[in-house]
Amino acid sequence: MKVAVVGATGMVGEVMLQVLAERDFPISELLLVASERSVGKTLEYKGEKHTVIGLADAVAAQPDIAIFSAGGDTSLEWAPKFAEVGTTVIDNSSAWRMDPTKKLVVPEINASELTAEDKIIANPNCSTIQLVMVLDPLHKKYGMKRVVVSTYQSVSGTGLKAVQQMENEAAGIEGDMAYPYPINRNALPHCDVFLENGYTKEEMKLAREPQKILDDRTFSVTATAVRIPTAGGHSESVNIEFLNDFELAEVRQLLSETPGVVVQDNTDTNTYPMPMFAHGKDDVFVGRIRRDETQPNTLNMWIVADNLRKGAATNAVQIAEYLVENNLVSNTSEAVS
Repeated sequence: MKVAVVGATGMVGEVMLQVLAERDFPISELLLVASERSVGKTLEYKGEKHTVIGLADAVAAQPDIAIFSAGGDTSLEWAPKFAEVGTTVIDNSSAWRMDPTKKLVVPEINASELTAEDKIIANPNCSTIQLVMVLDPLHKKYGMKRVVVSTYQSVSGTGLKAVQQMENEAAGIEGDMAYPYPINRNALPHCDVFLENGYTKEEMKLAREPQKILDDRTFSVTATAVRIPTAGGHSESVNIEFLNDFELAEVRQLLSETPGVVVQDNTDTNTYPMPMFAHGKDDVFVGRIRRDETQPNTLNMWIVADNLRKGAATNAVQIAEYLVENNLVSNTSEAVS
């Protein structure tokens, strides 16, 4: 496949290239695309150097697949231009997620909805992906009524500037601020911008995206999203009220049999998910599974995942893999041969 990675010089773009290489995605020609200020830079992929090109040149090259991680404004402007020339776009921004004409995909859950006509496919929010990976099998079994989620999100979710801010503060160095307050030794209940209803955009993504992915509006999600001084990996405290009762042993068994989910849940050995153990891995880790003793049919758990991998890059590459495996994108290299 002729593949374009748009936003190749960013944090997620770098991980995208790493995941493509690790999973040996079938690439006949790789286009590394970024903003004008990065054009001409060189990046390495599988030992070969590639020169970064601009968006217009990338559209003219008519790639089979373009994986975007370049921000919502770029996606809104350029994804349709790629789609017009026949490229299938997988977009990691929030630009298209709630568009009723676009699919919002976590491959383990709803990739089967994809067709060859889907030219712009949305990658969900990083916090949403790890949440629904765990919610999906439980909802099918017990029926969810209400989900309360509090997130503990890595600064890497904001980007390189935020990581640099945290490292500068830890070292006692003054520098640019990605946040309105220090993040080192602090916790900011402020992920993305505040909306008129008092929630942040991140919190509303968590409220709305799971309903679309699971194709069910009968349950509700309410969220509080917090930024904490970890360099990688998002954590979530999740409380789920079900329509039907459950057995804890059955919940653990169900989750352990779910592809992409790893149960780490043994308090006798202090075994539970943590960002430091999720780093660099593609699985979603779940533990601290216990009954909420304050009301019936309600479960508490703790979910952790690498936000740059399954929360972004890996999920996008998995979508691309599904498209290729199911012949939902053209293959120009095969057509030429």
